[in-house]
Amino acid sequence: MTESDRNTPFPPRPTATRPLLGMTVLAVEDSRYACDALRLMALRSGARIRRADCLEAARRHLSLYRPTVAVVDLGLPDGSGAQLITELASQSPRLSVVLGTSGDPFAENLMRAAGADGFLEKPLSSLLDFQNAILAALPASRRPCGIRLVPDDPICPDPLAYRDDIAHAAALLREEPEPELTDYLAQFLGGLARSAGDSALETAALRLAAARADPGPASAALAQLSALLQQRLATRVAI
Repeated sequence: MTESDRNTPFPPRPTATRPLLGMTVLAVEDSRYACDALRLMALRSGARIRRADCLEAARRHLSLYRPTVAVVDLGLPDGSGAQLITELASQSPRLSVVLGTSGDPFAENLMRAAGADGFLEKPLSSLLDFQNAILAALPASRRPCGIRLVPDDPICPDPLAYRDDIAHAAALLREEPEPELTDYLAQFLGGLARSAGDSALETAALRLAAARADPGPASAALAQLSALLQQRLATRVAI
């Protein structure tokens, strides 16, 4: 296995403006929009980033490479990110930093109980919070010395990544999905909508989640959500 942040005899040292220089972040994240936010924060901090969009892809990656940091989303298409965090926390040698992330603030206790060193609440918009969560879990020898300079310009993910997420969800909804996939879509689109500030989509996702909690069919909520996604794709909605 390759240690991707220590594959040179003299790895670069962190600096005041790039405190994660020489490190690699693995983002285990199914949303391209959320992952683009992580990409921007990693690059502004001096780190490289790789992405896995599900548990299977993350485990395949981790069998070959050893990142410095893993940022693991809770809701993934093939299971819970808490399961992967438990696996990473029990490995020896352990990754330097394992963080959980979710749009649900109540998920923090679950992910810390699974073994996460820290938690990033979505929407992922604070470069300072991102850096602090990672640096807090590192030994002092791997942190920059002196005052750390953090730019305050906003983190603005690519709107095309948002459109990609919408198109992905719309494709899954073309045929009425199984109950487990319906639950996943409600969670996925709710988190995406909150991250992008799309209140109409968030309302539709919450309505689908509520319909799934009732004993009756969720076909009406699914149809409404599908129509909204198609509208988003047709109008190239700005976010």
